[in-house]
Amino acid sequence: MTPRDEIDGLRQRMGEAIIGQKSVIERLLIGLLANGNLLVEGLPGLAKTRAIKALARNLDCDFSRIQFTPDLLPSDVTGTEVYHQSADGAAFRFEPGPIFANIVLADEINRAPAKVQAALLEAMEERQVTVAGTTHKLPPLFMVMATQNPVEQEGTYPLPEAQMDRFLMHVLIDYPPVEDEVEVIRLVRGEEIAAQAARAGKAAPERPPAVPQDVVFAARAEIGRIHVSPAMERYMADLVNATRHRDGYGDDLKRWIEVGASPRASLALDKCGRTHAWLNGRDYVDPEDVRAITPDVLRHRLTLSYEAQGEGVSADRVVEELIAQVALP
Repeated sequence: MTPRDEIDGLRQRMGEAIIGQKSVIERLLIGLLANGNLLVEGLPGLAKTRAIKALARNLDCDFSRIQFTPDLLPSDVTGTEVYHQSADGAAFRFEPGPIFANIVLADEINRAPAKVQAALLEAMEERQVTVAGTTHKLPPLFMVMATQNPVEQEGTYPLPEAQMDRFLMHVLIDYPPVEDEVEVIRLVRGEEIAAQAARAGKAAPERPPAVPQDVVFAARAEIGRIHVSPAMERYMADLVNATRHRDGYGDDLKRWIEVGASPRASLALDKCGRTHAWLNGRDYVDPEDVRAITPDVLRHRLTLSYEAQGEGVSADRVVEELIAQVALP
């Protein structure tokens, strides 16, 4: 099987566990294949954690989950030096923390104080952890998926805008349609019945083998060869540049945006655009690939003005206006 066939199979298996969230599954795969980290936001009960676990369960990888709380320490995430004494003598030895896994679920990241958030974000950016003057490399396949709840703000520590920029995409999860919610009820009921049967000693249905990590690396190599025309490169750069220099793009954008996106946004558009094209079976990037992922790439990189906030204008509304105003070269 080709890497695309394997990834399509992974997407199908995730779709069996996550009903009505095809867009979210696609974004998780884009994050994995683009070698980036994701911030997943949604109301409680919308399968944020379940979606991330479904990806890890069907991939041959180490998975760890960190429940962020106000009393968490940086060493609880990165690991620490531990004093060991044996017959051969005593020495300090590094004990890796849960960050040393292939897929790390940072659950409710906004519940931990800034020092813990900074420790995680440093690992995301540098792909390494330094403890007691020694640098420890993270695995070649490494991905952080952080979740946060948008409505409960008491006892939380919102991520600073500059640190949000380190996430490749900010993925929003919304309520599923009522037809899909019926399927969710049936799915969870079936899982409960299967779990009861397993406890009774009945044989569980055989699961297909997990997708090897080599498939991910092979897919990344193919994505690296996706053709991006000079016109598409300019289009991506124009979209980001329009968030900084807003003259000529309508009065609304000038009023709504306080601070535009950084060059990381341009790099993310390129990575995610190529990955989106590859997942849809194309060897080139077209405008729809860029427009499809622009909201996820930009919504957390824009600082909206007080005027926009007062008018109730969301980041997605700003991105929608941006796409309407910026023409193809």
